[in-house]
Amino acid sequence: MTLDPQAKAILDAMAENTEMPRIIDLPPEGAREMYRGLSAALDAQGVPIGKVEDRAIPGPAGDIPIRLYEPVAGGNGLPALVFFHGGGWVIGDLETHDALCRTLANESGCKVVAVDYRLAPEHPFPAASEDCYAAVKWVEANAADINVDPNRIAVGGDSAGGHLSAVVTQMAKANKGPVVSFQLLIYPVTDKPGQTGSYDSFAEGYFLEKEGMEWFWKHYAGNGADESDPLLAPLRAKDLSGLPPAYVVTAGFDVLRDEGKAYADALKKAGVEVEYVNYDGMIHGFFNLQAALDVSRDAVKAAAKALKEALG
Repeated sequence: MTLDPQAKAILDAMAENTEMPRIIDLPPEGAREMYRGLSAALDAQGVPIGKVEDRAIPGPAGDIPIRLYEPVAGGNGLPALVFFHGGGWVIGDLETHDALCRTLANESGCKVVAVDYRLAPEHPFPAASEDCYAAVKWVEANAADINVDPNRIAVGGDSAGGHLSAVVTQMAKANKGPVVSFQLLIYPVTDKPGQTGSYDSFAEGYFLEKEGMEWFWKHYAGNGADESDPLLAPLRAKDLSGLPPAYVVTAGFDVLRDEGKAYADALKKAGVEVEYVNYDGMIHGFFNLQAALDVSRDAVKAAAKALKEALG
């Protein structure tokens, strides 16, 4: 397994920039600002889209901002992808994932509904999952208003957003709704940090580091959360049967690689239809590097194709 040359160039440039602080050495708001800057520099900009609309919907603790993306092709009664951004439950927002949501909408033909859920540490576990679950319920209940087919709703996200997607499907199963038809899990967090071999192999130097993941987890889980709770560690759920089909993506040089594969394997064992794809030469976060990585653009299109095929 060899690190992709374009990914290596990004890592080398970051290592050489000794003036750039580590995210974990910043306060949360500073980390968020830094992440916005990285996203603007490394992701695609100005991706054409049919229509974008910002709204606010009711949530369990106040309004939740959302952004709706209608694909260039348009149409009536579109399938929907409710998208939860990554960023370790601490950083990331509608802007950092705007390019990815635009591309997913256009390539899949789905209406993408991006959810700006509450962030930690101001709002620790389970705030993010509660907001995301509420957003999916809202999309189903308001499908006609937003030009969505209520029978073709998927959830998806990257990293912490992949975690939240997995959690929301488990919540929907437990509560007998809303109906989720598909889950797109992009290098998801599925367990507490440090439980796998990939944490040992890629602990430092590959963008998301072991120490960084521990920093994110501490901010989200807080001091009192039960780390075996499936809403925090979805891999630890006792019964994964009956969950929607999944497309699971991992990156070869990522601390989260092994737990992503473990979740895909656990879903399969429970009888869930799963397509698992590992991009051997990639690093964590590569879906948001479309301006810098050829593989990123190909991977986003492949994920969107799987989404389109699953939702018809």
